[in-house]
Amino acid sequence: MTETIHPGSGDVLLVVDPQNDFCPGGALAVPSGDAVLPMVNRLAECFEHVVLTQDWHPGGHLSFASSHLGHKPYDVIALPYGEQILWPDHCVQESFGAAFHRGLHIPRAELIIRKGHHRAIDSYSAFYENDRRTPTGLGGYLRERGLTRIFIAGLAFDYCVRFSAEDARNHGFAVMVIEDACRGIGVGDSIAAARRSFTDHNVGSVHAGAIR
Repeated sequence: MTETIHPGSGDVLLVVDPQNDFCPGGALAVPSGDAVLPMVNRLAECFEHVVLTQDWHPGGHLSFASSHLGHKPYDVIALPYGEQILWPDHCVQESFGAAFHRGLHIPRAELIIRKGHHRAIDSYSAFYENDRRTPTGLGGYLRERGLTRIFIAGLAFDYCVRFSAEDARNHGFAVMVIEDACRGIGVGDSIAAARRSFTDHNVGSVHAGAIR
């Protein structure tokens, strides 16, 4: 029998990238991505503290395949900060695709972290750009608020959720991924790799129904 979790004042729900471009019909659609929205809306009601992230790329971002002549989406290239998967143009600032999906209803969210806004650096994690040196400021915000345990839901499980969970652990936070309130893209073995990483980083897993 799964133990019921009642989030307390030191807990925060981190909802990753619930945006139009990651939902069906979007430029980088995660299969059934919109299916998580009713769950995250309900989960948010259980938490005193909620943070949202929002992919927020300028046009011509270096992670876009269209920025590299002769390349196509899902090619992998080397950039100064390491390997980079090239993505379809997505979540361009002020576009419909970058907006939060209309099915999201979390008016009590205390903070929105925008990431990927540096043209030359991609960003998966809610804590760092992909150069692993440029912080978003989320770690300091959570510590100053006295928050110690992070529950993560959203899109996509194998990229932005994964890297956010890893970095949260590296910051010293306890982390629980609400896996049934996430959906993955599935590039190669990326979903299995995320689960292996969670084991290696001591990231916990919990079902949405256990949180009340």
